[in-house]
Amino acid sequence: MHEISNGEILEALRELNARRVLIQTPEGLKREAQSLADFLEENGIEAIISGDINYGACDPADREAKMLGCDALIHLGHSYMRLKLEVPTIFVPAFAKVDVVPALEKNLEEIRKLGERIALVTTAQHIHQLERARGFLEKEGFEVVVGRGDSRVSWPGQVLGCNFSAAKVDAEGVLFIGAGYFHPLGVALATRKPTLAVNPYSGDVIWMDNEAERLIRRRWAQIAKAVDAKKFGVITSTKKGQLRLAEAKRVVELLREHGKYTKLIAMNHISYPALEGFDFDAYVVVACPRVPIDDYENWRKPVLTPPEVEILLGLREDYEFDEIKGAERREDEPLGISLRP
Repeated sequence: MHEISNGEILEALRELNARRVLIQTPEGLKREAQSLADFLEENGIEAIISGDINYGACDPADREAKMLGCDALIHLGHSYMRLKLEVPTIFVPAFAKVDVVPALEKNLEEIRKLGERIALVTTAQHIHQLERARGFLEKEGFEVVVGRGDSRVSWPGQVLGCNFSAAKVDAEGVLFIGAGYFHPLGVALATRKPTLAVNPYSGDVIWMDNEAERLIRRRWAQIAKAVDAKKFGVITSTKKGQLRLAEAKRVVELLREHGKYTKLIAMNHISYPALEGFDFDAYVVVACPRVPIDDYENWRKPVLTPPEVEILLGLREDYEFDEIKGAERREDEPLGISLRP
């Protein structure tokens, strides 16, 4: 289902003179990781597979690779993210082997409801077909805008679960190509524009506007549950791509200025069961925005994002989706060092 070039990985490792490597993989690519390890060992490179859960390019196992005496880390399934890493790291995006055009062709009438000028976005799995999709849509009369995005993303038109900068362009609506729920939901929340998600596997489409409003209502309910909270635990992540220590300290100071007892907590894997022994009334997650959104039903106490804390304290009125933002790109800046686009 996904295309990974073992030959290109081997060539890159040989350029690094790597003798031992750690392979890091998300859940859906474990078999590919095992096959890659077989291939590398057949070619004289010792391969260790990380069995830990991986959440994205924001969570590289470079520290573990260094501890294991590895010369390089192979990070499967995600595109390059600008981070300070302890060993040379090859980011290997896994491109989906599915043609996106038939799903677009099937749903042209729905897509036309977005307007004539549309933003086009997708995830790393389909980024290699974005220009083909753009060409098809332009032949059908659309004016297609592909945003460059900030330094957190590798390619124009790419969105992450925590960053939707490529979707924030001058357009009437946003067309998302890909499977899954969270990415197009984040696009709709971040842009506040009509957002249509086209699934290239099933050919189905879903309008995300109602879904976004439904989620906002759930988030307002979380804020309401935290109104009487007096003790807050503010959680910052130790994952390199999620570490937002300055933002976490800002939230701590805001809460303390409003008379709340507040402590800063650092965690690698953020989950409520690990927090049950603490005496806090509510929590604020200053890490991956998906944690309080996806898992809130598993938390017995209210869990908020930084913008939601500002609403709670009366510092803002409008709901804003939490994002991890990168720096603005210079026009001459490279788009990253993933193995290949």
